[in-house]
Amino acid sequence: MRKIVLLACALLVLGCTDAERAKLGGLGNKATVDCYSGGKLIYHGRSTGKVSPEDGGAGYFLKDSARGKLVEVSGQCIVEYDN
Repeated sequence: MRKIVLLACALLVLGCTDAERAKLGGLGNKATVDCYSGGKLIYHGRSTGKVSPEDGGAGYFLKDSARGKLVEVSGQCIVEYDN
């Protein structure tokens, strides 16, 4: 039974694209978040863990590592996870 589970997990990982594997590997990792509006940087920060999308895709929320507070951001955001 254990061999079947291991084989199934291996097939799942092999069937994923490199981007999907990176996303799975980045779960829980800290990230740098930059958000822009009108081409200007409106937010730059680091998360303490995973950056989560808002319901409905209107933005993101994260715990800002410098402030220690929950931050909600929207706009054109780039989320770059640590390895």
